[in-house]
Amino acid sequence: MDQLALLFVLLLGAVLSVPVGDRYGLPAPVLMTLLGIVLAVLDFVPNVEIPPELILPLVLPPLLYAAVRRTSWRQFAANRRPIFLLAVALVFVTTVCVAVVAHSIVPGLPVAAAVALGALVAPPDPIAATAVAGQLGLPRRLVSILEGEGLFNDVTAIVLYNVAVAAAVSGDFHPGRAALDLVLSAVVAVALGVALGWGANRLLDLLNDATLQVGLTLLVPYASYVLAEELHGSGVLAVLTTAMFLAEYGTDPDDVLTRLAGHTFWDIIDTLVTGVAFGLIGLELHNALRTASGRWSEMLGWAGVILAVVVVVRLVYLLPATWLTKRLHAKRDHDEDIPMSMRETVVMWWSGMRGVASVALALAIPLTTDDGSDFPDRDEIVFIAFGVIMGTLVLQGLTLPWLVKRLGVQADAEHEKKFERELAERAARAARRRLHEIEEAEDLPEELSEQMLRRAFEIGVRISPDMGEEERREAHRIRMRRLKRMRRIQGELLSAARHEVLAARSEPGADPEIVDRVLRHLDVRSLR
Repeated sequence: MDQLALLFVLLLGAVLSVPVGDRYGLPAPVLMTLLGIVLAVLDFVPNVEIPPELILPLVLPPLLYAAVRRTSWRQFAANRRPIFLLAVALVFVTTVCVAVVAHSIVPGLPVAAAVALGALVAPPDPIAATAVAGQLGLPRRLVSILEGEGLFNDVTAIVLYNVAVAAAVSGDFHPGRAALDLVLSAVVAVALGVALGWGANRLLDLLNDATLQVGLTLLVPYASYVLAEELHGSGVLAVLTTAMFLAEYGTDPDDVLTRLAGHTFWDIIDTLVTGVAFGLIGLELHNALRTASGRWSEMLGWAGVILAVVVVVRLVYLLPATWLTKRLHAKRDHDEDIPMSMRETVVMWWSGMRGVASVALALAIPLTTDDGSDFPDRDEIVFIAFGVIMGTLVLQGLTLPWLVKRLGVQADAEHEKKFERELAERAARAARRRLHEIEEAEDLPEELSEQMLRRAFEIGVRISPDMGEEERREAHRIRMRRLKRMRRIQGELLSAARHEVLAARSEPGADPEIVDRVLRHLDVRSLR
């Protein structure tokens, strides 16, 4: 098997892991990690030859962009305190605790190298957290906090990692300069992210083709990441800023085709890239195991201790942090999505899985220092890092569904249904207001006006069937049965038309481009 065949196996696994995970209640990223581990132990499977410095730039931008598309700036703003406590403060605390323990148990491990280890294992993975949280039906407040933590903690961890590695390589460290670098990195990233978001928004307005618009959205996160890194800013924070700007200002309510195409496209990208990324984690285990070099018991012991530190520190930190956040929340009038019970705090604790960013940072550790000597204890750091990654992904990832079910932490279905109904009513009212404006501007026949009024009401009822009085709901059900029958017949008519048009594609003299154009019109008509 060569590298290309291995890539196809991972892509196929990414597709199949979704239905398998849904069937057995297991997170797809964890299944892909297990697949990678199985492939890693097979003799005919080659070692992965992706340069470590390319893993983050290739994988993180599209996955971060896809994750931001599912959320909003308002959610981040509402959860700014718990996100700050998790994404910034907890990363610092975990880094320090891991560094202290690693420096104590690993003989000869310098402080700078220990801090680098702490930084690369500190951030929970945003991809795993989002995938698991969405699949398990957790309450929206927990999903929002986990998404926010996962998206922003990489910023803090990568900056700490870069400072620690630079200190280990050069042998020189200045705390003041490191703090200044952190601030400048954030400022550059935010400024660049806003500028690119604004520019991309203008380009999207100029492009009238849905294919070109969706293609541009794929280029934007890569451009944001690469430019930020070139300007010594945080690539992760730049991508997040750009994506949030476009999510807030780059949406045209009437551009239905682009929205549908973009949603489908990014779902595909998210599924495939996530699957390949976690498959690579399992495959890279083969390289990590080679570093043990007969020191299995010693290095496994170190990895186990650091894994325990990572897991315990998260729990010990979350308990007072949750209490503090709730105390701050109690002094505010507005709602804030925070964990409101011990059960939800336990689920947040056990959701701290490590993943893609930790792997990339571990593999990106330099081989040598500035004086030409080997990077101190690089093999030990890589092995310990993979032990933590595998322990959290496999142990926590496989048991989290059971834990959520056992604790009964689920989304409030009644609250979601109520909010859906409120949106349906708002949509119907907006339609009726617009109809009233049209009636004032145009002389509509009474029959047409009544028909349009019914249509305006049905806009809301189709979203939330519980809307309206019983009589109107019964009338709507009758019309919907009639409409369903009409749509079935219309679907068969359109199907016959599509078959005929496709048959014309193979006829002599037929222009495939014209055939595809006509078929596209029929496909769009089928969506209505």
